[in-house]
Amino acid sequence: MSQITKRTYKLSDGRDIIYFDDADTALPPERGDDLREPAVRPPTATMRQDVLTGEWISIAAARQNRVVLPPSHLDPLAPASPDNPSEIPGLYDVAVFENKSPSFGPDLAGPAAPEGLEDLARVGLGRSRQSVGRCEVVCFSPEHTGSLAGLSLSRMRTVVEAWADRTAALSALPGVEQVFPFENRGEAIGVTLHHPHGQIYAYPYITPRTAQLVRTIENYGGSLFEDILNFEQKSERVLFQGEHWTAFVPFAARWPLEVHMLPHRHVPDLAATTEEERDEFARLYGQLLRGVDALYSTPTPYISAWHQAPVHAHRDDVRLMLQLTSPRREENKLKYLAGSEAAMGAFIADIPPETAAGRLREAIEKREAAATTEITSRGQEATLP
Repeated sequence: MSQITKRTYKLSDGRDIIYFDDADTALPPERGDDLREPAVRPPTATMRQDVLTGEWISIAAARQNRVVLPPSHLDPLAPASPDNPSEIPGLYDVAVFENKSPSFGPDLAGPAAPEGLEDLARVGLGRSRQSVGRCEVVCFSPEHTGSLAGLSLSRMRTVVEAWADRTAALSALPGVEQVFPFENRGEAIGVTLHHPHGQIYAYPYITPRTAQLVRTIENYGGSLFEDILNFEQKSERVLFQGEHWTAFVPFAARWPLEVHMLPHRHVPDLAATTEEERDEFARLYGQLLRGVDALYSTPTPYISAWHQAPVHAHRDDVRLMLQLTSPRREENKLKYLAGSEAAMGAFIADIPPETAAGRLREAIEKREAAATTEITSRGQEATLP
């Protein structure tokens, strides 16, 4: 989007920081320097192969020392101040920077790096490789508190642009096989910072979830996502349908709250979406998140995950999809992954997907109606003499 401006700088230790300014930003174009003393970055982590599954586990010991739920005056994602030398030197709209303690990277190559997907597919005892790749933090707002649900439409559009831009940039890095933007929201999910933010992982392999999806497509056929969209659009589980996107509770939802959003045409990732698709998604996603928070008297914890096609394979079959899931099954009850789910991967759903869709659809409609009434009321007050 031409009105959204991207500005790239370096932090004191050499990490990239990228600012995305809103189309209607009030910020000046200049950005301050990071005045902190340069620090030594932790070494790139090591992956070990689980010989029982063939999956790769990153052993990222540096993450053990990361900050956990700091007080607001020491928020590492707030604009820096004399008393808080944070990760971001000054005021911003949306900021993206390399994670200080990444699970993957900062190295992208080396003698112990993976030698391609064929190398990673081989199974053997004691196999290890460098966890090459990259991890980035996406800050949605300079405010210490808040959420994506509370952002203006302009800011939400900036966030979508940042996701798309970073998907393209990270996909172009050597050794990267899949890019995953996501948001963990709420202490029940395990967040370590209250500041509204998300992350992006650039993996050196195709993730297990996507590998399973590829096997399903090979079994079903390349029309899988088109058929899913047609099937769900005819169901009572649809939450809303726009010109470019449809949101629905899936037929076989695992979680008490689970929503999928699919684009109406095949696109492999966010970088391949058009401006019109990004515009509509920004508007519809805000409605969805406000509805999710309207379900109960307190904000709902969730994981919002962008499932994208691998960088170098299966791009004609794997369609971009957003999946939002929450373990919250009642106001004061959470679904925990116990024996069957955690050990066997066999989920048991507590709430019928049609019931969940009805509740969420009602919450979205009520929340948007209330917002419209509030805007109308403010407009009438403004015209009073």
